[in-house]
This record gives sequence, C-alpha cells and structure tokens, in this order.
Amino acid sequence: MAANARQIAIYRRFLGHARRSAAIYGALARMEPDDNRAAVFQRLSDNEMEQAAQWSELIGKSGRDVRPARLGPASMILWLATKMIGTTFIAKFLIRGHEKNLHEVSRLPDPQMMAEAAREQELALRRLAYPDAEPVDHHEGGFLAGEGGTLRAAVLGVNDGLVSNFSLVMGVAGGTGDGQFIVLAGVAGLLAGAFSMAAGEYISMRSQKDVYENIVRLERTELELWPEREAAELAGFFEAKGVSKEEAASVAERISADPEVALDTHLREEFGLDQGDLGSPWGAALASMSAFSVGALVPVFPYFFGDSGLVLALSATFSALALLVVGSGLAWMSGINSLWGGARMLLVGGVAAAVTFGVGTAIGETIT
Repeated sequence: MAANARQIAIYRRFLGHARRSAAIYGALARMEPDDNRAAVFQRLSDNEMEQAAQWSELIGKSGRDVRPARLGPASMILWLATKMIGTTFIAKFLIRGHEKNLHEVSRLPDPQMMAEAAREQELALRRLAYPDAEPVDHHEGGFLAGEGGTLRAAVLGVNDGLVSNFSLVMGVAGGTGDGQFIVLAGVAGLLAGAFSMAAGEYISMRSQKDVYENIVRLERTELELWPEREAAELAGFFEAKGVSKEEAASVAERISADPEVALDTHLREEFGLDQGDLGSPWGAALASMSAFSVGALVPVFPYFFGDSGLVLALSATFSALALLVVGSGLAWMSGINSLWGGARMLLVGGVAAAVTFGVGTAIGETIT
C-alpha cells in the first residue's frame, strides 16, 4: 500500500536524521584515536546509512544514491568538542537523540524492523558512552541527571553564566560607553559568578554525598547484623513487583549470599542509589565553574577589541545566538521541541538584558 503524504513527511524526517547521524558517526570514527572505538563509530555510521537507504526507498527513491549529510561548520564544533571532552562524553550526549528517535519510530505504522535497528544502535552507543559498565539493556537515566551531578552542573552553569553576564554587560553598556569599564564589569561578573557557582555546587554535592554515604554505611551495618531480616525485606520488594513468594525468597537468598551484591541491590530497591554514582563534589564544582566561565565570556569577549557601537551590537548578537543554541540544546536533551526551547531561552535572556540595559541607561544619564 502506498504511503500517504503524512507518512512520506515522517519518512523524510527520519531520512534526514539518519544521514546526519551517519555523518556525525563517520566524523567521530576519524577523530577517535582508539582503533576499537573508531571501528564501533564507523559501524554505527554504516548502519545509519543502511537505515537511510530504507527510508529513501519508503518515499519512492533509490536507496543506492543516498549519501551522508554535509556537516559544514558543525564539523569544526564536533572536532573542538572531541578535543576538549572526548568521544565518551559526546556518546552520552548522542544517546539522548537515539532515545527520542526510538520513541518516534515506535509510533510508525510498521515499526518493528526500524525499532529493532534503532535499539541496536542505541546499545552500541551506550557501550561507547559507558565503557566500564556492563552492557545491559536499560536506560542510564536522564541526560541532565547523569555523571553524579557533574553533567547537570556543567549544563546549567553555561546557561547561568550566559544569561547573568549578558544582563550585566548590557546594564553597564547602557550606563557608559567606556569599553574598559564594561570589560572590568564583565570580567568581574565572570569571576564572581564562576567562583560562587563552584562554591555552591561543592557545598551542595558534598552535603548530598555525605547523606548518601551515611545511608550506605547504615545499610551495610544492617546487612552484617541482621542478614535474615534484610533477605526477607528484599524478598518483599520482589513480591511487590509481582514475583511469586517462593521465587522472591529464592532470588533474595541468592542475592544475599554475596554481601556486596546484596548491598547494591538494597540501595537500589530502597533508596534508588548507585554506589558508583554518588557524585563528585570537586567534579561538579569544576564543571560548574568552567561552564559558567564559558557562558559568561560570550557577551564580554567583543569588548576586548574595542568599545564602539559595533562592538555592542556584536556582543548582543553573539549572546543572542548563544542563548538560542543553549536553549535548543537544553530542550533537545529534555525531550521537548528544540525550536521552542531556543526561542524561550532567547526571549527570557533578551528581556533580562533589555531591562538591565534600560536601567543602566537611566542611571548613567542621572549620574551624568
């Protein structure tokens, strides 16, 4: 049966996604220094091209003529990201796109073949993203919740740095045309915000980790003192999930035979904790400080080269573009419409900067 116009539009979107993914994986394969990981990236790229050929045929075109998309300027961004954070981190970022793609594929009229291929791609990507973990078929958690808070601190840090320093620079620029004052204020805002964010993240993560570590100690003590009671408690968890009483008791007994496995299981079932993901206070602090600094540098950077009206326009333009990109990225990672997320971030940041610019202008005129 021929596909209708709506289905063809969906197939075209998946075709574009597959071609872009193939290009990204191919580029990562060329940039990856480890031969084994490079081979996996290349296999991912080849698989995406196979899927692209299938999507092309579904819209009535030959699959033999399909080629990977051209990355253009994005290839430089990908190269810089690879040099700065490595392909392991990038793979974790790309997982979010695969999860969203798998969800969309599952709603197609005949999703089975494509869904299985997308799932295989995602599992291969997870092995690249979590090389030290067991290759299990489950979600590792939301992107923003990953890495024990370090990733969350980095993503939110760049957003805070961009919005706060954009507003600060615009406010000072409204009050004075002296580029030296604007640079001083911008750099001061960058440093104050970066160290403040780092201190706040460290204290928050340290307190959280202290609580988690205390829970681990208490649970370990309970397992040592009352193993039978803890085994019965574990069996109760399994029964609550629909396992029969006999099977639950048998599984709990086998798990309890290994103290470390029993501890890990109790922590997950009772508290949702993973001993390997309790969070790194220093990691979160450094990630937050670095990310805030990157975001805060955008609006002040043009002023290093002068203080003309053009520089003010460049500062506003660069900041607006950065707001759009960061907002779109956050929305994409959260599973909502990227265009709406970018527009929302641009609107909020733009309003904040406009208000501070107006206030700065009024204060500057009063002082003058």
